[in-house]
Amino acid sequence: VRLKKSPKSSDYVLEGSQRVMRISLAREIDQLEMSLPFLATAGSTSPYIGLFGTVWGIMNSFRALGNVQQATLAMVAPGIAEALIATAMGLFAAIPAVIAYNRYSHEVERLINRYDTFLEEFSSILQRQQD
Repeated sequence: VRLKKSPKSSDYVLEGSQRVMRISLAREIDQLEMSLPFLATAGSTSPYIGLFGTVWGIMNSFRALGNVQQATLAMVAPGIAEALIATAMGLFAAIPAVIAYNRYSHEVERLINRYDTFLEEFSSILQRQQD
C-alpha cells in the first residue's frame, strides 16, 4: 500500500516485492538446510568407522592368538565380541542419522515448495491489485 502511494511505477513495486521475497526465500532455505550436511556425513561415515573398529578388533584377536601355543575359543571370543561391538556402534549411529536426513530433507523440500507457491500466489495478488 505504501509503495502504491509512491510516485514509482506499479511494475517497480511488483518487481521489488518479488525480489525481496526471493531474497527472503534464499535465506530461509539456507537456514533450513544448515544441518543436513552433518546428518549426511554421520550417516555415510559411521558404518565405515564401525568397520574399521571391527577390523582392528579382529587383528588384535589374531595377534593375541599368534603368541600362544594352543588357541581356544575363550581366547578368541572376547576380541571378536569387541570387534562386533564396534560394528554395532557404527550402525547404531548411522541408521538414525540416515532416517533423520531423509525425513528432514523431505520436510525441507516440502517447505520450499510451499514457500514457492506462496511467493507465486502473493505475486499474483499484487499483480491483480496493480491492475
